[in-house]
Amino acid sequence: MNTLYDALFAPHAGSGATFLETDDGFTLSYGAFVERAAQMAHVLTEAGLQPGDRIVVQAPKMADTIALYAGAVQAGVVYLPLNTAYTPSEVDYFIGDAEPALIVSDPKSADGISGQSGAKVMTLGEGGTISPLADGKPKSFETVKRGKNDLAALLYTSGTTGRSKGAMMSHGNLLSNAIALCSLWRMSNKDRLIHALPIFHTHGLFVALNTSLLAGTRVRLMTNFSLDVLLEELPRSTLLMGVPTFYTRLLGDSRFGRNVTESMRLFISGSAPLLAETHTEFERITGHRILERYGMTETNMITSNPLDGDRIAGTVGHALPGVDVRITDPETGKELRRGEIGMIEVRGENVFQGYWHLPEKTAEELRPDGFFLTGDLATMDDDGRVTIVGRAKDLIISGGFNIYPKEVEDVLNAQPGILESAVYGVPNADFGEAVIAAIVPEPGVEIDIESVRASVEPTLARFKHPKDYRVLTSLPRNTMGKVQKNVLRTQHMS
Repeated sequence: MNTLYDALFAPHAGSGATFLETDDGFTLSYGAFVERAAQMAHVLTEAGLQPGDRIVVQAPKMADTIALYAGAVQAGVVYLPLNTAYTPSEVDYFIGDAEPALIVSDPKSADGISGQSGAKVMTLGEGGTISPLADGKPKSFETVKRGKNDLAALLYTSGTTGRSKGAMMSHGNLLSNAIALCSLWRMSNKDRLIHALPIFHTHGLFVALNTSLLAGTRVRLMTNFSLDVLLEELPRSTLLMGVPTFYTRLLGDSRFGRNVTESMRLFISGSAPLLAETHTEFERITGHRILERYGMTETNMITSNPLDGDRIAGTVGHALPGVDVRITDPETGKELRRGEIGMIEVRGENVFQGYWHLPEKTAEELRPDGFFLTGDLATMDDDGRVTIVGRAKDLIISGGFNIYPKEVEDVLNAQPGILESAVYGVPNADFGEAVIAAIVPEPGVEIDIESVRASVEPTLARFKHPKDYRVLTSLPRNTMGKVQKNVLRTQHMS
């Protein structure tokens, strides 16, 4: 038995139903995908990977990358996807921490990582080494046994201090969430999903693809988000899973309206807060009300607005089936009365196994009764509907990506002439939140903002770059000397 493989992939063996349609017109059936996954599993085992070994993947979005994920599951290998925007110095940290047996890179960036680890490096993408190797492998593979508690993936998550932590996701974690979402959203083989999300992220890889595989859904795989392509695909599709940016871009285009959404069954949004104005305008233009849900790397999805019933702007709905959610006092851990603001805690088969190599951190955030402390602040009404009001930490979520303020601040503070900085997020209709940097110059120094921008570019992935810079004489602080980012946010928005 292989918990995840047996549920998501094995049932499709021999099926002629379409799984993937790509930008270049290539179509891959479910049966052919299962065979390709087996070929990828052979590549992995012949590269020396054993069950439980980690594979780091920073590769383009393409059918073979998804097949590599499936092959890793079949071979019992732990899959670790990385944002394709990460710089070599950022990738180096993940390699050092996860200690992978294999690193898979885009051929264009392979030289930048080849010297960073003793792990073997292979490439996937145009001119890569993996796809030609897979072509010659058998189309069947003896599936490695993996139980529900065995690791399937290692996903690195952000915080506001320190480095990213590796969240250990088991076969059972991923499967339980896919089952709950498929049932709640009534996904089936009659659906066609437009997939414009990245596949190095929980949303694009596990929410979108695992549910599609479980339901037998047809997937239109877009390499990158393209408004023109999206508008072409909507009239022949039924599902879209997106981030707020997708919906604000659609609303900003005169071609978008009821005429292109008549076949659509469901629009889903997540990974960042969706502004109430976007909800309202989208319904006015299309007659569809976007379904917003809430989750995080360590838990997959936690809550969802209903398929039937009220989808209330500003709320993230009710706990998924099999998931327990409570609101507690962040200081005492005591459960609060309905309507009071406190921390979201979650328990269920969806909750991760702990942080990689960080038992003390795991113990801090996983209570003995199984509840995980999310760090998000929310209220719950009398019927269990959750409304998020903020985050206990200053994590920024922009365009669906988690961003450490401290990581950006460290880069800024190292620049000549900058005394200190504070990085924070402000609401943004397009990205959910925009990254803003307040910087204080050293005495007598005049800061050249364009030079600061140029210094950030080669060091940090683009999604971490501040959208705006403010030059201040000092940062607001409380009596304990802590920078008051809430004050900076208020000043910026006013």
